[in-house]
Amino acid sequence: MRVFVAGATGVIGQYLVPGLVAAGHEVTGTTRSTAKATALQAAGATPVIVDGLDRRAVLDAVKAARPDVIVHQMTALATMRSFRNFDKEFAVTNELRVRGTDYLLEAAREAGTRRFIAQSFTGWNNVRTGGPVKTEQDPLDPDPVPATRQSLAAIKHVEEAVPAAVPEGLVLRYGSFYGHGASGNLLDVVRKRQMPVIGGGAGIWSFCEVTDGAAATDAAVTRGAPGIYNIVDDEPAPVREWLPYLAECLGAKAPMRAPAWLGRLLAGELVVSMMTQVRGAVNEKAKRELGWAPHYASWRDGFRDWVKTAGQGRAA
Repeated sequence: MRVFVAGATGVIGQYLVPGLVAAGHEVTGTTRSTAKATALQAAGATPVIVDGLDRRAVLDAVKAARPDVIVHQMTALATMRSFRNFDKEFAVTNELRVRGTDYLLEAAREAGTRRFIAQSFTGWNNVRTGGPVKTEQDPLDPDPVPATRQSLAAIKHVEEAVPAAVPEGLVLRYGSFYGHGASGNLLDVVRKRQMPVIGGGAGIWSFCEVTDGAAATDAAVTRGAPGIYNIVDDEPAPVREWLPYLAECLGAKAPMRAPAWLGRLLAGELVVSMMTQVRGAVNEKAKRELGWAPHYASWRDGFRDWVKTAGQGRAA
């Protein structure tokens, strides 16, 4: 099929595009970088340099490609400088999730594209009450940490607009990414003991190794009914388990511990919530309807291989 990947050189795109090409699809990929356009071409895709917030450019690019499927992976994520200013850090990504999504959906309607796959997230935005893990049917947080309100609104826009706008609209809620090309700064932070376990470390995280995320996206190109899917591994885990294990894989000292009041003072409310209150997610729907299963069923195996690949320390 003809597949249009918007944001083709990002965390997922770097693995998705070669996989789609290898499967025999005709791939058009967008990027804002001339250098990355060359890499896309080398991977077998047709590169198009497009700013996702330029409506006319997006419409023209999709019209020229005439895709059967559009995959929306546009973000502008960089290393977080401050979780206190979360919405500010995510400002451009939020615009891409709102205006960028709307432009791509408009282009899909004009081009007659029936299937549309968009990126979302599961983690800090889950409702922080009830059981430790959430399905796709559970609500998002009705009372988010103030620093995340704009970002949550942008995620809600994607999740509401995509299934409503096209015949086959799918939204993939990826867990916290790790692996080559994703969250590399986390390894340095853990090695330097700059990420303490706050409170009891009861916050539940669901992870997604990047190549597993790409494989799920590849599967969604041809499989799955419209709707929302959690793309996470099989083992949601509290911070008090996964953070010391990652330190062990790195050959680093165990993370320090800090009470919630100190964490709130030093890092802000969001970090304390992520360490103590967030909920994980389950992946049964994605397994059943997409025919996908994570290669790294547990972050335990994934972290170990990540550290080996990164050359950042010894494996546990």
